[in-house]
Amino acid sequence: MYRNREFRIFIGWQILVGSVAIGTSLLLPRFSLFIVIALAVVMIVSFIAFTKKRYRHIEQLSTYLKEINAGSYSLDVRDNEEGELSILKNDIYKVTSRLAEYNVDLEEDRKKLTEAISDISHQLKTPITSMTVMADLLQGSELTTERRVAFTKTIQHQLERMDWLVTSLLKLSKIDAGTIEFKREKVPVESIITDALNPLLIPIEVKGITLDIEGLEDGVLSADYNWTKEAVINILKNAVEHTGNGGIVSIQYNENAIYQEIRIRDSGEGISAKDLPYIFKRFYKGLNAGENSVGIGLAMAQNIVTKQHGDIEVTSQEGIGTTFSIKFYKRVV
Repeated sequence: MYRNREFRIFIGWQILVGSVAIGTSLLLPRFSLFIVIALAVVMIVSFIAFTKKRYRHIEQLSTYLKEINAGSYSLDVRDNEEGELSILKNDIYKVTSRLAEYNVDLEEDRKKLTEAISDISHQLKTPITSMTVMADLLQGSELTTERRVAFTKTIQHQLERMDWLVTSLLKLSKIDAGTIEFKREKVPVESIITDALNPLLIPIEVKGITLDIEGLEDGVLSADYNWTKEAVINILKNAVEHTGNGGIVSIQYNENAIYQEIRIRDSGEGISAKDLPYIFKRFYKGLNAGENSVGIGLAMAQNIVTKQHGDIEVTSQEGIGTTFSIKFYKRVV
């Protein structure tokens, strides 16, 4: 209260008027009654003026808060004076600035959600349309057995693709929402790589791809085993898909004083310089993307790694290949 400049002026004025009144009464005792009345009037008037001024400031703050409630965040009520009202003004301004930032973030999230729904709808629309057409054709009596089998396999393939898409989107949404608690434990790198390669062994064998795995036998990572395996699967899947017949996919894992690293290199067609900055963007499909690519695997891998305070780096050269480097830092500051 005593930090308030207006209050100090008011108290000083009261002391000055009181002192003058006391001094005058001592000098002119016959006029003491009039002096007391005059003193009371002056104090009442000064109190009313002081109170009126404070209420005017409070009314301004009330108007400001109403405008904030209406969605206006551009007003500035800060001042550099001392006192409770000045502190209150500055605190209100800080809250207003924070609300403005939240509003911007909310609009950005709403925009991203709209784009995501649009992308998901587009990704689901194509297989649904394809299956609808084939289902109609399967009803035809003139269709041969071979064609029925082919259509049925195609429908099954499209259903599997949709199931993978929906499952991946659910995983991404859980990561975004922060509902997943990533464990930080010592896990063997060799086991992660072996488990990540298992679902890819058939396409690797079909394409005649050579696997080259190097690293410390007792190498470990400080990470969540299952989610890290999910990230590695998506990067390896990308490497296998973009490596031609007879190509090479090499996996190296090592560590230093700062981080533990898994490096995955392929001899595929590489990523164009134009696409390289956007490969971790959801639903982004570059010039060399496969026909069945959805553009969500690398985005998921990056989310999983970064949520564990890690990092993914990528270098690529068209016609030579691509290298992904997954780093888990040993100490997060």
